[in-house]
Amino acid sequence: MLAVYAATPDPDDPLSALVVGESPEPQVPEGWVAVNVRAASLNMHDVFTLKGVGIQAEAFPMILGCDGAGVLDDGTEVVLHAVIASEGWAGDETLDPRRSILSERHQGTFAERVIVPQRNVLPKPESLSFAQAACMGTAWLTAYRMLFVKSGLRPGQTMLVQGASGGVATALIALGRAAGLRVWATGRSEEKRGLALEQGADAVFESGARLPERVDGVFETVGGATWSHSLKTLKPGGVVVISGATTGDASAAELQRIFYLQLRVIGSTMGTRDELQDLLRFCEQQSLRPRIGLQLPLEQAERGFRAMVDGKTSGKIVFTR
Repeated sequence: MLAVYAATPDPDDPLSALVVGESPEPQVPEGWVAVNVRAASLNMHDVFTLKGVGIQAEAFPMILGCDGAGVLDDGTEVVLHAVIASEGWAGDETLDPRRSILSERHQGTFAERVIVPQRNVLPKPESLSFAQAACMGTAWLTAYRMLFVKSGLRPGQTMLVQGASGGVATALIALGRAAGLRVWATGRSEEKRGLALEQGADAVFESGARLPERVDGVFETVGGATWSHSLKTLKPGGVVVISGATTGDASAAELQRIFYLQLRVIGSTMGTRDELQDLLRFCEQQSLRPRIGLQLPLEQAERGFRAMVDGKTSGKIVFTR
């Protein structure tokens, strides 16, 4: 079958590890199902895998892709939940210390077929295309958990989204607007700030700019480049929710600011199957659709990876079959 995979890790030139070619079709163990993939979206996690981050060397070659949407052999249209809990785990699967996501221990979704545990497939809403549904399981689920499970923010309060053009950031903007929050966003370029406005942001600012007033919550996926600005923009008692650090760790924790202003710093990773179900229902109720900036056939995956590595994103990058 056709697949996009990492042959070996290359931390210096990750795209050199990318292969678009043939891979053996997976065997389906008991309790698992095969999904004929119709669409799968690209995440920064896939670039990190090419670099060898978060994956054991013996796991290569590894088919990339954390999330997607497709069709079971009986014709059922499904959305994939990427988080796979260890055997016997009960409760929030994101807290399982032995959890993994697709493309870490198990082959990923950038292929014609993928196998997942039976509980990791959910019915695809009719209102979502396969390409739109393929954005839900990682970027949109991460944003949903950050906003509705972790932040504690209420309708009417003000939230700031750092880095307005990525998949999680654009999802946060859309979800925040639909939930009745005032949404502000930052972006490095006029184009990225324009994208945030298209997604529903009430106001946009240059990265690091002084804001008109302090905000109730900040949503972080950028890391070192924006961390100090995030803390400085918070009201006393405010919250920063962080789910990524694409520019690396912060050089200073700014602990004095955190304790003196009684700020809350909360980590958030992916989301649960139940939260994905709620997210899909919320998107149907509010007629929300993910922003897809680039849609390509799986055969042209390298073009999509290059756009992400070069920072030329304007929403989600999706590969289709």
